[in-house]
Amino acid sequence: MKKNKLLIEYEYNFDLIGIISPAREYKLAWSLNQVLKSGLVKQKDIILELTDNRSLIISNFIERKHYGFIQLLKNRSFAPDSRVDYLLPELRQFDFFLLIQDETETIDIAEIVQILASNNEIQSVVKIDIDKVKSKENLLTY
Repeated sequence: MKKNKLLIEYEYNFDLIGIISPAREYKLAWSLNQVLKSGLVKQKDIILELTDNRSLIISNFIERKHYGFIQLLKNRSFAPDSRVDYLLPELRQFDFFLLIQDETETIDIAEIVQILASNNEIQSVVKIDIDKVKSKENLLTY
C-alpha cells in the first residue's frame, strides 16, 4: 500500500524583532505604544499544544491594522510544575518577540529597531531572519 504525505508550506510574511528586556509584558507594551505610536492591546493568552502533552501559555498583545498587524509575544512560558518552556527554544536569549506584518511595505524595520534600541525598557533589540528559525511554526498563532 502506497502512502502519500501532505506537505504544507506556510508563508511567513512578517518581520520578526527579538527583544531583551527585564520589564513585565504590560509595561513593555505600554512603552512600545509610546515610542512607536502604536496601540498594542492585551489579548487572550495564546495556548500552544505541544506534541509531548505539554502546552505553552504565551502572553499576547496586538494591534490590528487594515494592512497587517503588530504583535508582541512573550518568549517564556511557565508550566504548573515550574518548568520553563519557550515559544522559540533556539532563541531563548530573547524575552519578547515583536511581529510586524505590513502589506503596504511602508514600515521601515531598521528605523523601528533603532527607535527600540534607544528605549530605556529594552536592553537589546535585533531583527531576526525568520528563514533561519527552526521552530517558526510556533509564530503562526494569529
